[in-house]
Amino acid sequence: MKFEVTVTLKKDVLDPQGKVVSQTLKNIGIKNLTQVRQGKYFEIDVDEKDSSKAIDQVKEMCEKLLVNQIIEDFKIKKAG
Repeated sequence: MKFEVTVTLKKDVLDPQGKVVSQTLKNIGIKNLTQVRQGKYFEIDVDEKDSSKAIDQVKEMCEKLLVNQIIEDFKIKKAG
C-alpha cells in the first residue's frame, strides 16, 4: 500500500529557505508572488493489506523519525 507524506513547517515557524526562494523568484521577474514555504515529501510503500494498520504504521514513522513535531506538521494521503 503506497502513501504520500507531506511535511511542512508550522505556520508560526520562520522559514528562511522559503524566504530566499521567494526573494529569488521576485528577482527573476515573478511579480504576483506573495509567499513561499518549503517542506519535505516522502513516498512510502508499506507491505500491509489492512488500510487502517498501514496508515497507523506510516503515522508512527512520521512521529518517530520523519517529522520534528515541535516545528513541523504532516499530512498522510493514500497514493492512487
